[in-house]
Parts: sequence; C-alpha cells; structure tokens
Amino acid sequence: MAAKRRAPSRPKAQVHPSAIVHPGATLADGVVVGPYTVLGEHVTIGSGTAIGAHCVMEGRTTIGADCEVFTGAVIGSIPQDLKYQGEASELVLGDRNKIREYVTINPGTAGGGGKTVIGSDCLLMAYAHVAHDCRIGNHVVIANSAALAGHILVEERAVVGGLVGLHQFVRVGTLAIIGGCSRVVQDVPPYATCVGYPAKVFGLNAEGLRRAGVTKETKDRLHHAFKVLFHSGLSMRHALEELAQDADHSPELHHLLEFVRQSKRGVCRA
Repeated sequence: MAAKRRAPSRPKAQVHPSAIVHPGATLADGVVVGPYTVLGEHVTIGSGTAIGAHCVMEGRTTIGADCEVFTGAVIGSIPQDLKYQGEASELVLGDRNKIREYVTINPGTAGGGGKTVIGSDCLLMAYAHVAHDCRIGNHVVIANSAALAGHILVEERAVVGGLVGLHQFVRVGTLAIIGGCSRVVQDVPPYATCVGYPAKVFGLNAEGLRRAGVTKETKDRLHHAFKVLFHSGLSMRHALEELAQDADHSPELHHLLEFVRQSKRGVCRA
C-alpha cells in the first residue's frame, strides 16, 4: 500500500528586523512580515500570508492563510464611530485575500454584533475602506477608493466600483455590480447592474452571470423577473406576488425575491 504524501512544510515566519511584532501576536509558519510593519498583541496571521512594508495591524484581528497585504494597509484600528466605547470587538478575514495599498478596515462595535467579517478570495484595491460591522462574502471585489460605511452586507461575487460610496446598513446582493462614482443609499438587488448618483438599476449583470456559469434558462428567468420588478409599473409588493409562483424552479430567482422582500431601506429602482 502506497504511503501517503505529506504536504510540504512551510518555513517559519520571516520578520524583517525593522518590523515591530508584539510578543502576544500569533504568526503561523510561512508568514512574511515586511519592513517597518507593526503587529499588535491580539493579531493572528494565518500560514503563508505575506504582509508588506509600513502596514499596521492591531486590535483583535485574525487574517487567514495565503493572503497578501500590500504597503501601508491599516487593519484593525478602532472603529470610526462615536458610539464606540472601547469594547472588545473583532475583525476576521478569510483566506487568499488581496489587500492592496493603504486599505483601511475596522473591527466591529457592540451595536453591530461586535465583529467585522470578510470572506475568502476577495480583492480590496488601493485606498478602499471597510467600516465597522460590515459583512463581506467570498470572491468580492472592492475597487479603488470605494468606501463602505458601517453595518453593510455585501454578498458573494459582488463588485463595487471605484470611488463608490455606500450608505450604512445598505445591502449589496450576490453577483451585483456597482459602477464607479455611484452613491448607494438603498439595497442593490442580486444579479443587478447599478450605477448613478443615486444608484439605479440598469438591468442584469450579464457578464458576471456568464463568468459564474449561470445557465441560459436561469438568466432568462432573472431577465423576466427584472422586467416585472422594475419596468412593469406594478408596485413592488404586487410584482413579488406575480413572480412568486416561479421561484420554486430557480434558486437564483428565489434568492432575488427574498432579498427584495427583506429589504428595510428599499431597493434601488430603475
């Protein structure tokens, strides 16, 4: 019987001599810490993660495996919220994330569950900001200088364009894309293309659906649903009622309708 191959072991963490790492910080094997970076007492870094120069990580921050953090990122500094009273809160990032130059991410607050969470395989481009108590799914892209206020939910595979501002408590649905320089004050429906000041729905995110491997049948169902929701002249309640009978045949359509039903701020309109 053939012996099982062991996964290659990673080298021990490599810390540049100019970096300052608190003795209480936890660095897994394979971590690389660049020059002049500062890591606080409660910071935990997963295996294979590379941290560039002049970064600051503090607070109860956990970063997963095989992430890349580039120059000047500030991760885990206290929330920019006047209601924050120094309570213990967390920031958790998953695996294989790319955090580009000068990104800022804050932990949670007592008023939002005490935790900011970012999933895996995300890209946060330079100067993006993620505020307290945000929840971001997997495979999300947040482009340059986009700013997420507190308590925002971004579902999986969504794309937030450059210089976009998102109001607190807004939700962004699965596979939605928001065009650059938009002002988002209401929920962005799943699978939608939104842009504007304020942002409005312009149709399906056809390219995102194609890349995700969504079938033509599902795209046709969603296209019909968008017509009913945003172009039929029906109230949102009546549009949801008309579409409800088809929701059992498509998980994507079911998710779209549930997202709209659960909206507290209302959804962006056409």
